Amino acid sequence: MSDPKDAHASGGPSQALLYDANVPTPSHAERALTLAASIGTGTLCTLDRRGYPYGSFVTYALHEGTPVFVISEMAEHTRNLRGDARASLLVVEPGDGDPLARARVTLVGPARVIDDSRRAAALASMVAVHPNAARYADFGDFHVWTLSVEAVRYIGGYGRMSWVEAADFTRATPDPLSAHAAGILAHMNADHGTAMVDCCRAFSKATDTTSATMTSVDRYGFELSALTGDGPRPIRLAFPEPLSTPDEVRRALVAMVKQARG
Repeated sequence: MSDPKDAHASGGPSQALLYDANVPTPSHAERALTLAASIGTGTLCTLDRRGYPYGSFVTYALHEGTPVFVISEMAEHTRNLRGDARASLLVVEPGDGDPLARARVTLVGPARVIDDSRRAAALASMVAVHPNAARYADFGDFHVWTLSVEAVRYIGGYGRMSWVEAADFTRATPDPLSAHAAGILAHMNADHGTAMVDCCRAFSKATDTTSATMTSVDRYGFELSALTGDGPRPIRLAFPEPLSTPDEVRRALVAMVKQARG
């Protein structure tokens, strides 16, 4: 759950954290898997006949923890894979602002055509994410491929990065709040700014917080940018238990705000 390599920006080496460093936090395996499961498009990198990396845009889905693609024999990346199975898939978090502050994950390993015994299940996973794949998957020149993940590089923005064991990645589960996070953040920041200030003052060392913005939320808790006398500082606060729905988050936050104000 928590990850010792998760250096959520502390404001610099001379600034001590203003929150409990042991607060439950998603592991990098969980963060990487959540990102890969939520995007569905990425850059497939193969080796061309001259030995150079060749990047191409692809759609994919995760099936049993590994990416699957439906690609044509006429595609350059397929020709490359037929000659050398080594590949990687780069997936990047969308958004505005500084692009280097956004998360990305690179999955590395050999890519191969899925055998007939697994094809139907893998294709079902692909079609669930990309329904249009059903229209061309049975064309004679299209095959279902999978990338067998052997290494994972996760970068969550500045100061949050590591290599993730492939087994940890495939065993992880996507964060159940991922699809709802943007809505939760928008609501909290638009309507409950004072409540976030109260939580920072009550549950962290940022007792001089004058404003706060919720910057992320996951099953274990949420992160804020608190404006203090030393400038903006990161704060992470934990939920009482892992949560899985927006309604559970709402109830937990209401209880935390009541406690903070009590």
